[in-house]
Amino acid sequence: MTAQTDTPGSVTAVYKVSGMSCGHCEGSVSGEISEIVGVSSVKAVASTGEVTVVSAEPLDEEAVRAAVDEAGFEFVGKA
Repeated sequence: MTAQTDTPGSVTAVYKVSGMSCGHCEGSVSGEISEIVGVSSVKAVASTGEVTVVSAEPLDEEAVRAAVDEAGFEFVGKA
């Protein structure tokens, strides 16, 4: 999925993450990604493995990968 603009000055991207199975997993992934500069919201859904991120500008995919790794999960790529 390509990034789409929701409101002026924000970009939404959806990433796939494997290994999430519960609310705690969602919280761990969301918490790490929310630490990336420019991120304004993160919503992780364990049942689909999708993480929706709203940020001020497109994020560096390696920064997202590092955050997911730090949370203990596997970054698959853009959904």
